[in-house]
Amino acid sequence: MSEQIQVQHNPGTHCFSAVVEGYKSVLEYRVVDAKTLDFCHTFVPDELRGKGVAAVLAKEALAYAKEQGCTVIPSCSYIAVYLQRHPQ
Repeated sequence: MSEQIQVQHNPGTHCFSAVVEGYKSVLEYRVVDAKTLDFCHTFVPDELRGKGVAAVLAKEALAYAKEQGCTVIPSCSYIAVYLQRHPQ
């Protein structure tokens, strides 16, 4: 992928998003309590699959959780697999 993926975080809607090649991808989360986030849904359009967009969203969302001192519940299957592959 030649363009840099820019991730936007909207705390009001509990969503990380990126628009790439005109298509919007999202990682949605729920606030369980002050120190717990449930990463519940990741969506990447078919046109962008396999281009690393979901991984960039996951990385940004996990960095945010760490910065906030939050524990993450990976109820989204993509996030669960991402965490297995990237345990740090």
